[in-house]
Amino acid sequence: MKKLLLGDEAIAQGAIDAGLSGVYAYPGTPSTEITEYIQMSAVAKERNIHSRWSTNEKTAMEAALGMSFMGKRAMVCMKHVGLNVCADPFVNSGMTGTNGGLVVLVADDPSMHSSQDEQDSRFYGKFAMVPTLEPSSQQEAYDMMADAFELSEQQHLPVLMRVTTRMAHSRAVVETRDEAAPQNELNYNAQASSWVLLPAFARKRNDIVTAQQPLLEQMAVESKYNKYVDAPDHQRGVIASGIAYNYLMECYPEGCPFPVLKVSQYPLPKQLVRRMTDDCEQVLVAEEGQPFIEDQVRGVMPGNAVIKGRLTGELPRTGELTPDLLKKALGLPVAEDYAPCEDVAPRPPMLCQGCGHRDVYAALNQVLLDYPNARVFGDIGCYTLGFLPPFKAIHSCVDMGASITMAKGASDAGQWPAVAIIGDSTFTHSGMTGLLDAINENADITVIISDNLTTAMTGGQDSAGTNKFEAICRGLGLSEEHLKVVVPLPKNMEEITQTLRNEINYHGTSVIIPRRECMQTLQRHLKQKKNKS
Repeated sequence: MKKLLLGDEAIAQGAIDAGLSGVYAYPGTPSTEITEYIQMSAVAKERNIHSRWSTNEKTAMEAALGMSFMGKRAMVCMKHVGLNVCADPFVNSGMTGTNGGLVVLVADDPSMHSSQDEQDSRFYGKFAMVPTLEPSSQQEAYDMMADAFELSEQQHLPVLMRVTTRMAHSRAVVETRDEAAPQNELNYNAQASSWVLLPAFARKRNDIVTAQQPLLEQMAVESKYNKYVDAPDHQRGVIASGIAYNYLMECYPEGCPFPVLKVSQYPLPKQLVRRMTDDCEQVLVAEEGQPFIEDQVRGVMPGNAVIKGRLTGELPRTGELTPDLLKKALGLPVAEDYAPCEDVAPRPPMLCQGCGHRDVYAALNQVLLDYPNARVFGDIGCYTLGFLPPFKAIHSCVDMGASITMAKGASDAGQWPAVAIIGDSTFTHSGMTGLLDAINENADITVIISDNLTTAMTGGQDSAGTNKFEAICRGLGLSEEHLKVVVPLPKNMEEITQTLRNEINYHGTSVIIPRRECMQTLQRHLKQKKNKS
């Protein structure tokens, strides 16, 4: 059966067809559509595949590991910075190993279209000593899912699968199987001596996993996803990984005149690399992201070749790779560039008209006019746009949940007032523990949980803490007297500003929850209600 699919959708369909029993994820661009596709799939519903959003990437990884423990196939999905959040269970999953197949799908974001950095997740695969796959096309992304689960079960290791923005968010025709494979049966083959990481057991597992590395590398040499294509002209060779291989083929539609090594499975197949560096005078390494392959080639196996790539300037050190950038590095003609029209002013992103965050920032800015040394610590979400005009309301935004703990640290340093603003989904993702620290020390901070009843920035997914925030704050030990709920509307501005002043002037930990539904999800809900009536 042929389907026109995004890369994310091809991954999701591939997982379903490979006998998936559960997907665990926290929404994050460019990975969100994988889980959403499974949530909307009639086949997934019929097969009772778990697909509810997790509170954060760490809980997602641990739940997927639990499903693997019971012998079933599980996938955990996240964007690259989410892998930092679940690094503890991910790295340790290499030590425990797997029972049922476990695929960790990570979507990297070169050029930082919606991210804080250009992190390359392939380093995590090498660090954790687990096999890593990197598809070069949507068809390969689909096909790799079944092979990844098989590899995970065969080697009793999780498999990291890395895609980038263009692979995740571009479409192609994908040939799918006619019928999904059956799900694994529940089994009790997981050995406690492997899964209980007491030092005595973990040392034994470490020896086993380390001893597996030569086999994993040989499997990469023999993999159908890695291939060495020779050519007559050995003045140059090209090593192309993932989507960079796709771009290379676009540069040479009639076939590349130089030897090409396609790399889509790691550990790096050094035997194939050495063949190229021995045979070619110079080797261009084309990869999306950081110079992961180039560093290894340059460091331990350059052979007789001159190695070129991102580190030598033939390709840019930062940002997305494109076919034109690759053409330039290969000395091919490049399409004409057009300068931006000077008559069109740049238009920065902005909060939606009618958004409750707007009223929160308007009130906060009004109040803080009376506190010239105030500092506002922001967080990850659409409310981060409060840094831009017209509000210019926040002074920092580092990572999920950092607002509360940074405000606490600033207060510990003597800053007053110190205000933290965090969204509802981000609060349950990573903010609760920071609030507990603040409450335990009665830190002199004011925390604003701007609750729009959804995970708005990634498209309006369910938020884990909806209708629970007051109970969570009370459970963490917050004083009832300093837990306030307001409705962010212009007509309530006097109440909101007075509440902010009162809590800022209280020298202890206080929480204000402005609550009003996101305008985007409200419109969808009203439309759905109208269609039902």
